[in-house]
Amino acid sequence: MAGYFSDSSALVKLYHPETGTPTVDQIVEAPDNRVLISRLTVAEITSAFAIKVRTQSINREAAELFLRQFRNDVATGRLEVFSIGESEFAGADLLVERYAFDLRLRALDALQLAVALELRDHADSGARRKAFRGERENDSGVKTNGIPG
Repeated sequence: MAGYFSDSSALVKLYHPETGTPTVDQIVEAPDNRVLISRLTVAEITSAFAIKVRTQSINREAAELFLRQFRNDVATGRLEVFSIGESEFAGADLLVERYAFDLRLRALDALQLAVALELRDHADSGARRKAFRGERENDSGVKTNGIPG
């Protein structure tokens, strides 16, 4: 099973057709793929659709429809939402310190990248933090009440 981390700029393509939509659709629709997003993406996607409304790329009704579809995808597990903890913030700090002076790395982009790196680094551990459940699961399905890993 392949896991794909998506930030809001990529995820918007799932709901609103634009360059890159066929690739995002193919990844999300593949039955063996997991699509992982951070809790930050939940807020960012609303902001992304609001920008599209303000710039008149879409109307408010379309934005509301896209947001309902997104929330349904989260509720049904089509998109797995992961929390952001202290280790991800620390990772973002390091990324900004290392790269932001020479490259155009913004703080929230660094935070998204830190979440993706954390998920990659722990992909084989079997422990995954779920943002909306406030608990951790291990390979046996045992929940451990939000204990940081």
